[in-house]
Amino acid sequence: MGLEMVGLLVHAPTLDRLLGLSWGELRTHMEAGSLRDLRPVQDSRLSVTFAIDAEAEWLDWMDQNEGDDNGPVLDVLARCNNGEEGLLHLMKWASPGFWEVWEGRAFLYLEEAIGREATDIHELYTASLWSEVSQRLRGLSEDEFSQRVVMNWMQRRVELGETIEEFEDPKIVPTFEAHTRASKSLVYTVNRAEGDDDLILIIGREHLEASKWGHGEWNLSARLHP
Repeated sequence: MGLEMVGLLVHAPTLDRLLGLSWGELRTHMEAGSLRDLRPVQDSRLSVTFAIDAEAEWLDWMDQNEGDDNGPVLDVLARCNNGEEGLLHLMKWASPGFWEVWEGRAFLYLEEAIGREATDIHELYTASLWSEVSQRLRGLSEDEFSQRVVMNWMQRRVELGETIEEFEDPKIVPTFEAHTRASKSLVYTVNRAEGDDDLILIIGREHLEASKWGHGEWNLSARLHP
């Protein structure tokens, strides 16, 4: 089905705590797993990264990048050629969970949210589109939005001459269920970010350069080089 779009929720105070440690302190804590009590509670409604996996990914990245043991992590990352990648690893550790969907299906959900067609795949990642998505989904019922998405999906199938009958296509029900879950989860994710000043929604894409994740002051390059 292709690449996945990701909406990563990041708990900003936790991230700031990590970035304020020295390079050596963070290594020690990550190796010992001694910071896990500070990690946000993992959200059962979202996809999550287990602490041990997030720590291993950070430590693997850290081993490939030299740092001053006495320097703050933020400063060290800013001096690294690919510091944004390291920052993204820390954001995943500082995250309660993330929304993800196949990029091809993202058109269906996001176009339904904004009430118009997107110009191309690149627009799906823009700050302006996500600002519009947040405004349109704020306070909206998950059930209402998922019903709209499913009706839109069925209408598109009809227009393409595809069946919407289960007995003619056994994939109809699993796809219906997937669209329902993903659309409800999108509303949940956006509203969770909107309702908590400590949570930031970082939009990215599988295999996308880390420097291109996030928008505005929360673009990863902007965080390292304000």
